[in-house]
Amino acid sequence: MNRYPAPDIKDLPEDIRVKILEVQEKAGFVPQVFLTLARRPAEWRAFFAYHDALMLREDSGLSKGEREMIVTTTSAANHCLYCVVAHGAILRIYEKKPMVADQVAVNYRKADISPRQRAILDFAMKVCLHSDQVEEADFPALHAHGLNDEDIWDIASITAFFGLSNRIASFSNMLPNPEFYLMGRVPKEKKT
Repeated sequence: MNRYPAPDIKDLPEDIRVKILEVQEKAGFVPQVFLTLARRPAEWRAFFAYHDALMLREDSGLSKGEREMIVTTTSAANHCLYCVVAHGAILRIYEKKPMVADQVAVNYRKADISPRQRAILDFAMKVCLHSDQVEEADFPALHAHGLNDEDIWDIASITAFFGLSNRIASFSNMLPNPEFYLMGRVPKEKKT
């Protein structure tokens, strides 16, 4: 159970309540992160504004699946249960590969991913674990896979942002919604 009780949706500021209800309508449930962070409305707004700027950018050279792959892999390195399970579910859906999230979370070097994705994750892991050791020599391997300097910025920013998210989720004991565990693993039931 979360260390910090989530506020009731009806007690939230209107803008946050509307956004959470939109997410609930789309997903069929409210991901725990939306409620846990809503206890501090100003931080909720800043967190999700930056999240959306990184993860929903239309002009990024990274696919949505690659962005989720970065989150899943680096969150595993940070031992963040919530983010591995939640973003692993989204990764499975975007990549249409039911096993990929488990593979990259355990050992991305053995995962069924492309050489480009491997290069992205190599760099993301260096930023995650040894950002002080990133050097100019790290960039040509990424450029060789068609990534430009803005894409590399995205890799680093996603890694850094989710480092923050991982730590908040872990210290607050934020647990993944049960719905995340099956997403992208079993066919979605069709509404009749």
